[in-house]
Amino acid sequence: MPGVVAAHSHRATTKSAPKAFKSRKSTKGSIRDAAKGKVSDERGVRKTPHQQVMSKLNRKNQAKQLQQQKHRAHQNETSVFAGKDSAPRNVAVIPLCSDCDAASAIAALNESIDLETTAATDNSACFRVPVDRFKQKLQYLPLKRDLTACLDAARVADFVVLVLSAEEEVDEVGELILRCVESQGLSTVFTVVQGLTKIEPAKVRPTVLGSLKSYINHFHPEQEKVYNLDNRVECSNLMRSLCNTTPKGIRWRDERSWMLVENVKFGGSETESTVVTGVVRGKGLKADRLVQVGDWGTFQVEKITAAPLATRRKKAGEEAMTVDEEVAEETLDVPGEDQDEIAELAPEEADMEEADESMDAETVAGEAPGAKKGVLLDEHHYFSDEEDLAYTAPKKLPRGTSHYQSAWYLDNQDDDISDSGSDLDDFEMKDADESGEPANPADGEEGYTKYAQTEGGGATEYAQSEMFIEPDEDEDAMQLEAFRKHKRSDAQDDMEFPDEIELHPHVLARERLAKFRGLKSLRTSPWLVDEDRAYQPEDWNRLLRVPDYQAARIRSAREALVGGVAPGTRVHVHIKGVPATVQASYSPAKPVTLFSLLRHEHKRTAVNFLINLSSDFPTSIKSKEELIMQCGPRRFVINPLFSQGGNTPNNVHKYCRFLHPGQSAVATFTGPVTWGAVPTLFFRRTPGAVSADGTEAAPRLTLVATGTSLPPSTTRVIAKRAILTGHPYHIHKKIVTVRYMFFNREDVEWFKALPMWTRRGRSGFIREPLGTHGYFKATFDGRINPQDSVGVSLYKRVWPRVAKLIDGPLLETGSAETETKKDEEEVEAMEVS
Repeated sequence: MPGVVAAHSHRATTKSAPKAFKSRKSTKGSIRDAAKGKVSDERGVRKTPHQQVMSKLNRKNQAKQLQQQKHRAHQNETSVFAGKDSAPRNVAVIPLCSDCDAASAIAALNESIDLETTAATDNSACFRVPVDRFKQKLQYLPLKRDLTACLDAARVADFVVLVLSAEEEVDEVGELILRCVESQGLSTVFTVVQGLTKIEPAKVRPTVLGSLKSYINHFHPEQEKVYNLDNRVECSNLMRSLCNTTPKGIRWRDERSWMLVENVKFGGSETESTVVTGVVRGKGLKADRLVQVGDWGTFQVEKITAAPLATRRKKAGEEAMTVDEEVAEETLDVPGEDQDEIAELAPEEADMEEADESMDAETVAGEAPGAKKGVLLDEHHYFSDEEDLAYTAPKKLPRGTSHYQSAWYLDNQDDDISDSGSDLDDFEMKDADESGEPANPADGEEGYTKYAQTEGGGATEYAQSEMFIEPDEDEDAMQLEAFRKHKRSDAQDDMEFPDEIELHPHVLARERLAKFRGLKSLRTSPWLVDEDRAYQPEDWNRLLRVPDYQAARIRSAREALVGGVAPGTRVHVHIKGVPATVQASYSPAKPVTLFSLLRHEHKRTAVNFLINLSSDFPTSIKSKEELIMQCGPRRFVINPLFSQGGNTPNNVHKYCRFLHPGQSAVATFTGPVTWGAVPTLFFRRTPGAVSADGTEAAPRLTLVATGTSLPPSTTRVIAKRAILTGHPYHIHKKIVTVRYMFFNREDVEWFKALPMWTRRGRSGFIREPLGTHGYFKATFDGRINPQDSVGVSLYKRVWPRVAKLIDGPLLETGSAETETKKDEEEVEAMEVS
């Protein structure tokens, strides 16, 4: 019977179930009402205040509070310019082209708002102009194309106006000024152009203006407009910006108290105080702190007195203005018991505590080379226990043999034993550093390659040597000369063969390299400080120690926030001890600045600065070469030591003989402390060009590098590396006869504890000396290539040199330093360079 077919029926379309209630669609109000003030303990609930969902009233209140905070911050920034006796806005006008004139640019700006341009009658560096329209005062600093004057004016300027020419391009001097002013730190910048109406036809003028804007945007991308000084409307707009814009300031400058010196009154003698007048800016000026006045030097403050400007008022029945009689000066601040001393070093009594330790160290380090039998390697003098101590080669043992089991294996003295592919291993040879970090073989264990690939895997071109034959002296000397003939010197040689030195055959290596030691690893091996005390500078123990740099910096910065003469006050600062030479070299036409130093900023220590040499610079800079450095308000003549940066576990950093173009390093010297990251400029003196009549122009400065101040440290070890290289003479499997590294048997015995390496990553050790000419037998962890070179690394600590604070004209300082440098280079030529 056929199956019964079920009747077909459609799904009902007239019935629809209502949507289920979804609580996640509830309003914030309903959720808040349901909670009734309860706090949920569930995970994932927003905890921090800025993550919580605020009501509309709370959001409005928060926005209002932020607005009030910004308004108060803006008022604090501009309060120094507000009021009847407010401080003027410093405007530095810097011409970048040879046909630009700062005085005419200032005249055009003042005429646009109907101000009379009356410069100071005594040819001073600045003059003040009241702007009644905007209720402000402007203090102009018209400058010439003088690098020193432009740098001094720009670091105390609220606004810097760069003057370009429509007819001439910015030359080398103008670009140097622009780069230096930018690198030391700039406040708000404006750009103007002179002589645009002289460009004909007129339709070309927008193109010239666009070209100038493109040029200045390369240095300052924020510049949106180049103002035309020939246009009265644009000049008035610039004046409005100068009077209403809040200057952005410079961080390192605003952390200190500073002022632009308006007037200087020298005393009759050095015992009398010199009075400088200006308006206090930045932080409060304290009489307890030392002040740096231009390039005059660092001085103590005798007292600070008020110097308000004379007021003018009308007398009854008279139209003329009369000046009030001068009132007695009001003393605002005097030094207290906490006044900083002018001394740069700690008292000599502080050095007496370490005198005994230094004497012991000198006794140990000053021993004759014969008193010990080997070079210092890490913290040990190997092979110095017994007089007739003989070197024993490492035993060949089966894999997995322990130290205890090795006593039951006799030593095999056969040099020709085959260990390739056998079950024997070098028991004392350690594997290379497997950390994976790239390193040079000369740096130590981390630079060795465990599985170094050599091109000499097959039979060598050298015959096996059953017996060592002493070479002829004349023939050996000729071979040495031919081997070294291809090498070069100078900076190119340093780039190709860094740190490599060559010993003269008649010079004892253990005497020439008496200060050097060995390190198994440059990064991790401990550095025995006691060995260096005999060679440290005389005043090293009297330098400032800074155990915790961040805490000391913050404490000094916070101390400057409280007390002192309030910013915006015009004062007379009475300075003690200004030498008579300053008065002879003082020029009123050049700006003079005064900066109050933070606590301890005058004390000398081992300071470090990051130095970046531009890749566009044509030549390399040699370490210890004389440079002029400007850091904040101070300039120094320095002979810095260059070293590699970064942090190492043992605080040892490799000394760099040259700083090549495009490289960065740490420049170290002994000088005053600088708190914070302050921009730094490095200059080099270059001789002036010789004219056709044979006269030589004045020397000039060249900006060679820029940088930033780093934390100082007297425990940072700068290790100068010397690499001795040898030539593989005979190669038999892993046993190699090396020559040209040493030239007498005694040197081989002295340095035989040093680990050896090859440029291709092999590691080894000296096995035994051969003959009397410095040949020796070495064993490596694998076959080496005949074209490979064998080397050992030696290190000694180098000490930073003292910097001299420039206290006169920038280009007339340094003749004495240059002569001293030549003498020091002659002495250094006798050492390892």
